[in-house]
Amino acid sequence: MANDAALIGASAVELRDRIASGVLRAVELAQALVSRINACEDTVQAWEWFDADLVMKQARERDAYRASGRPIGPLHGLPVALKDVIDTTGIPTANGTVLDAGRMPTRDAAVVERLKAAGAIIMGKTVTAELAFMAPGKTRNPSNPNHTPGGSSSGSAAAVAAGMVPLAVGTQTGGSVIRPAAFCGVVGFKPSFGTIPRTGILAEAPSLDTIGVFAHSVADASLLAETLFGWDALDKATAPVPFPALLKTALQKPPVKPVFAFVRTPFWDRADEDNRLALEELAERLGEQCFEAELPPAFTDAPVIRERIHFAEMAKCYYPYVRRGENQLSDILRAAIGKGNAIQARDYIAALDWPDVLYAGLGEIFDRCDAILTPASFGSAPATLASTGDPLFNGTWTMCGTPAVTIPAFVSDNGLPMGVQLVGRRGDDGRLLRNARWLAEFIETAE
Repeated sequence: MANDAALIGASAVELRDRIASGVLRAVELAQALVSRINACEDTVQAWEWFDADLVMKQARERDAYRASGRPIGPLHGLPVALKDVIDTTGIPTANGTVLDAGRMPTRDAAVVERLKAAGAIIMGKTVTAELAFMAPGKTRNPSNPNHTPGGSSSGSAAAVAAGMVPLAVGTQTGGSVIRPAAFCGVVGFKPSFGTIPRTGILAEAPSLDTIGVFAHSVADASLLAETLFGWDALDKATAPVPFPALLKTALQKPPVKPVFAFVRTPFWDRADEDNRLALEELAERLGEQCFEAELPPAFTDAPVIRERIHFAEMAKCYYPYVRRGENQLSDILRAAIGKGNAIQARDYIAALDWPDVLYAGLGEIFDRCDAILTPASFGSAPATLASTGDPLFNGTWTMCGTPAVTIPAFVSDNGLPMGVQLVGRRGDDGRLLRNARWLAEFIETAE
């Protein structure tokens, strides 16, 4: 029998290989994680829907399938948690709102189909902020339950951080993958826009909505993301092109030591002091492998432009919810939808030009570096459960469509984790992950 304690927080890549070789059974891993959930869910409250019997049923089926000698998939026997905006056949998807309470999809989202085809176990549905926006759910930060886990993919980040599941899927329209990952002390990866299909997932702002993943390590995040990458005819943002070998690339040693561009952004002064000092010290430790770069002046207006796109599209996408029960939506969501309704068509259409304009402005920086190094958040998780934090340091990269990853890097003065964010060129996801893995090892060695 496997040692349950050794399985909690273990590498997903290692667990996959152990299951594939027969050293570890899927039921052993599943049972260890079910026990972990039973032990800490009352405190963390990461799950919107969880059924231990269904988890164990899937695990037994995975073990029987492997024993048959048939080929197995890249995630065979690995439990994966899903943000509760992702449709699942036979499992409720409530989208974080009472207006969808008990909603039972009749078809899996595209990413769920891919997970099942890869042999993954659907562990359950994790808590989301209301309609994946800013009104918090019930989840608490595993490092300190009096602090927010971030949002809107709060449950996914917290479930991985608490050792309840090795892998989880979330979404990001502003900062909903990077910010909660940084707050909870796990790896969060938001790939290039259009690389993972969104079919069957709540549409909030289709020009921005991006699927992301949570894991304990960069390699584990690469394993999950690679399985989800690819074209879907029902998602026009995706394209029928070859997708990268993310895990293989992430595990490779860089041909030369990577060079990072330290970008403070125009909002540097709003970051917490301990976060600023930590990032400056990291840049100094990197020495010749890091240089400081400034974003073009236009980036000062990026948050306003992104919000214009976000709110205008959200007002359109969430109109059915307004019609069904506006008085059952939170004040913060109604206010955002109201702002979206007030945006003029000319201003919205003009805003849609800005992502490519801003991305073009990054060309000179990317020509000199392998990745941008920048804050993942203001600092550690705020001491509140009434807010999910501010996506200011994430939204610009979401709008530009660039891949971004946060790795646990620092500990704040209050003992909570803080992440560092790396940003790469569009489509250069594998290279970004390889550099993130290199940086994570550099930080670990320097400690």
